[in-house]
Amino acid sequence: MKNGLEDVVAAETQLSHVNGEAGELIIRGVSLDHLVGHARYEDVVALLFGGLLGPAPDRAELAKRLGQKRVEVFAHVPAIDDALLELPPVDIMRALIARLPDGDDLDTALRLLAAAAVFLPAALRLKKGETPVAPTPALSHSADILAMLGASVPSKEEVAALDAYLVTISDHGLNASTFASRVVASTKAGLTSSVLAAISALKGPLHGGAPGPVLDMLDAIGMPENAQVWLSEALDHGERLMGFGHRVYRVRDPRADALKGALKQLSAADPANRDRIQLAEAVEQSALAILKVRKPDRPLDVNVEFYTALLLDALKFPREAFTGVFAIGRTVGWIAHAREQALEGRLIRPRSLYVGPMPQKAA
Repeated sequence: MKNGLEDVVAAETQLSHVNGEAGELIIRGVSLDHLVGHARYEDVVALLFGGLLGPAPDRAELAKRLGQKRVEVFAHVPAIDDALLELPPVDIMRALIARLPDGDDLDTALRLLAAAAVFLPAALRLKKGETPVAPTPALSHSADILAMLGASVPSKEEVAALDAYLVTISDHGLNASTFASRVVASTKAGLTSSVLAAISALKGPLHGGAPGPVLDMLDAIGMPENAQVWLSEALDHGERLMGFGHRVYRVRDPRADALKGALKQLSAADPANRDRIQLAEAVEQSALAILKVRKPDRPLDVNVEFYTALLLDALKFPREAFTGVFAIGRTVGWIAHAREQALEGRLIRPRSLYVGPMPQKAA
């Protein structure tokens, strides 16, 4: 028995491979560094869905159908009432997705991809007292998300940055939310049920809730010259340095470098972000040096959350929405794993080891 299922193999998959020792992520046969900057979100959808949901349409047809689904699901936005607006953005997203029919076909899958992308910007605008922006089906998925968020046409650099993020976090082995998706799929419940289970797992602070506090840390440090003292004092008080360390990776998280590169390209077109990057790089360098001395037996390096926070902040997503944006990108992986489990796996039903009291025997 392994508490937390550490190193327990629970499924075979053709979807992604995480090599924690080498710092490598492979998405269905393609290395992450060959995807980011070269593939758009729709390309990764086609890559991950291929063969799992019937004959895959070509990229142009898939993009067209996904745009149509964004328009379709926008009809559910008026269901966001005052009670829902009191909830965090990811909970509003989950509540609206629960309105959608279950199914196991491509139509259902594309509807779920569209739902995550439409419901989050609408919820964020309503929370600010603004009117939701209807989707524009002719736009790419990333461009439409940004247009629905900001009510303006995004720049090509902004679209490229969001594409880089959505591609980077599209799938990542058997993490908690993906495993939840596969467990539900193994019961033949349907893709909507699987995605709802995955979102519920993702929102936990040990899984998808950490990028926002990275910005809180950078705000508290303020200037590059403050980094070493602030970080040392945080460790002295037993605090965790946000954005460092990972359950699987024993070296640098390859997703961190992918997002750092995307952020630098975005900032080249927007000088306002350059000071933030300089601060982040100073914090990164100081943190790695301090952790090497303080925790020499633990391989702690920068993880995906560190540059996720900076990238999403530069794209004008509020930090309370970061988990929801993560869900937009990861839904494609959840669906692919759900279909793979339903097609090839068995009902997931592990055993437990009882350690409670036993009934007393009669005298």
